[in-house]
This record gives sequence, C-alpha cells and structure tokens, in this order.
Amino acid sequence: MSTFGTHFRVTTYGESHCLSVGCIVDGCPPGMALTEADIQPQMTRRRPGQSAITTPRNEKDRVEIQSGTEFGITLGTPIGMRVMNENQRKQDYGNQTMDLYPRPSHADWTYLEKYGVKASSGGGRSSARETIAGRVAAGAIAEKYLRQAYGVEIVAFTTSIGNEFLFPPSPTHPTCATNPEYLKLIENITRAKVDEFLPVRCPDEGVTRRMEDLIADYKKKEDSIGGTVTCVVRNCPSGLGEPCFDKLEATLAHAMLSIPATKGFEIGSGFGGCQVPGSVHNDAFIKAPAIPAGTTEKPSVPRPRLTTKTNNSGGIQGGISNGAPIYFTVAFKPPATIGQAQQTATYDTEEGVLEAKGRHDPCVVPRAVPIVEAMAALVIMDAVLAQQSRAAARSLLPPLKGIVPVRETSGV
Repeated sequence: MSTFGTHFRVTTYGESHCLSVGCIVDGCPPGMALTEADIQPQMTRRRPGQSAITTPRNEKDRVEIQSGTEFGITLGTPIGMRVMNENQRKQDYGNQTMDLYPRPSHADWTYLEKYGVKASSGGGRSSARETIAGRVAAGAIAEKYLRQAYGVEIVAFTTSIGNEFLFPPSPTHPTCATNPEYLKLIENITRAKVDEFLPVRCPDEGVTRRMEDLIADYKKKEDSIGGTVTCVVRNCPSGLGEPCFDKLEATLAHAMLSIPATKGFEIGSGFGGCQVPGSVHNDAFIKAPAIPAGTTEKPSVPRPRLTTKTNNSGGIQGGISNGAPIYFTVAFKPPATIGQAQQTATYDTEEGVLEAKGRHDPCVVPRAVPIVEAMAALVIMDAVLAQQSRAAARSLLPPLKGIVPVRETSGV
C-alpha cells in the first residue's frame, strides 16, 4: 500500500512522469517550527542531474508545504507536501521498442500482472521519483523533531560500489562490527563530512575516486552497477520497538526494503556475525558513562544506567533499542534500465532484442543515501510516538510498590 507508519503516518502519491509527486504526513506533533527551508536540503541532496554519474534528468525538486502549518508552526493537522515534475520527457518511452517489451528485472511486467494496466512512461509508481516527496520530505520533518527532542543524529554513506569496498571483507574481520576503524567511523561520521566526497558519498578519498571511476566505466558501456549504503542512528532513545512483530530491526528492514532497487538488509554484525562465536559476539554490559561535554545529546533525556562494551547487536536487542548507536547496511541492485541490447521477450511472448531509452542512473547508490536516512527517521519517529504514548499512559497510574522489577523507562 502507499501508507507507512502507525503513529507518524506518511501516505505518498505520484508516478515518474505525472504532474507532481507528494505526500500527506499525519501525526506530526503540533508546535514545531517548520518551513520548506527545513526540508529542502535533503531534497537537494537526493535530486537528479547533479553529476556525470547520475541521470541527466534535471529536476529542481522544490518542495511546497500545502497544509498543516501556519506562520511556520506545525498545527498537529495533516501536512500536505508537493513537488512538481518539471523535466519529465514521456516521449523517451513512446517508441515502438519500449512499448513492446517489459524491461528485464524492472517492474513493468509485475505491475501489469498485478493491476492489468501500467504507466506507459518511466517506472510509473515503481520509479524512484516516488521517494522524493513521500519519503525524503516526510523524513526531514521526522528528523527535525527527533533532533530537537532527543538529539538524534542520522547519517548514511556509501560503503561499496560493485567490487570496490570502503571496508573490504577479510578473515580478520568477517563482520565490520569487529573492525575498530569501522566502529570509529560510525561514532564520528557527519553528514557534512559525507558530502565532502561527492558525487559518490563514500568518506574516503581514494576509495570514492575508484568508485566514481567504476560507475563512469559502466555508464560508458551503457550498463549499470549496484552497491551498499550504511546508516547509523546515534543518540536514539532506549526502549523503542514493539515486539513481537514490530521489533525495531523488523520495521527498519521493512522501511529499507520498500525503497526501490533494494535487495538486502543487515543490521549490526549482520551475516558476517554468523562466523563469530558467541563468546566474541556477545555484548557485555558496563556502566553507562556520563554525557561528554559538547555532545549534541539532550541532557534532559533520561539515559540508560547500562550500556554495552561492544555493539555487535547494532543498538537493538530483543527488537528494542538499547541506547547504543543503531547501524545497518542496505544493498541496492544495478538499475534495471540499461542501454545495452538485451535478448528478451515481448509482452506477447515473442523473442527479440530490447535497447532501452530514457535518462537513467548507472548506479542509484549515491542518491539513495538521503532516502535511507529519511526512512530511518520515519521508523524511529513512529517508534518514539508509540513509546511516548505508552509512557504517558503509565504515568497516570498510581505507583507500584513491592513489585520487582519496576523502574522508570530510560528512553522516552
């Protein structure tokens, strides 16, 4: 369906080449300062046409708030947002070849099977254009609240393109969770630092240059390539997540795998953690340190009494956040639409050759970075509102005495 979230609900609309794309955000707390200026930076980070290794489609992606605010303040009512599609070119898809063939590994065929009709240009509803207002704009609102209320920081970056890795797998570190350099990076990386390494957004000069060259090579060959995006959520309150079926890592996986072109998700030690014995993998508890001077974490937010010595769990245990940084990686496949001739079949089952036309990314990973951040913000925001409602309801009850264990919740 086109709605994500329970307490912070986002409903999106729009296709690749329609008049506009947009969303309705329901559940935003009232009284928060909000204008387009709070949202546009993330929109601009995601927009196409910014480098030689992305699609040349030149959309400005200017967000317009239609409702839910007055004098720059949220009213608590649904927030409507819209982005006009200004540079759509339906004629790129109106040739006989593109009309006859479903693109290999694209959603053309499955959308037709499901609905009995499909958009004739672009990817329709399956296009990444759907992400711009529905996900990135809504995520910017969620992120502003989380930052102001809890000091939450969400940063994503590129960790691999094809066979070029920021942290190559090794026998010493079968999972990045045991690599001190990786752990130091996720503790300190900032969005500003990531954007110093445009257009790839891999925070290492040598690696990002090799990645850029690799993408350019595939583009020159009218081919495409995939990769991975890693995201870290810092200062996340403990106690978030709704076991059993809405565990925090489950909702994060749901959110990430709803992004177009995603094919994999791992959190914490991930698949590499399967190669590590429990005596190494277990995160021993230690007393939580005091809040460091100069931190962005809000001192008014209660902190857990305990933290963990290591963080192979990726900040989530039992489906509930434990206050440690949450980190995960999302895999993106090579974009399906390529200019190379491909032997395939028509909608009428006749064998033939397709040479796809249009303006497409040779690799979606660099522009997926703000989308991953946005979806993480939506998940954490929804979980925060759920936990806030539970904590508020509990606070109205008389105190319990003589029952162990009973304590105030740490996070919210």
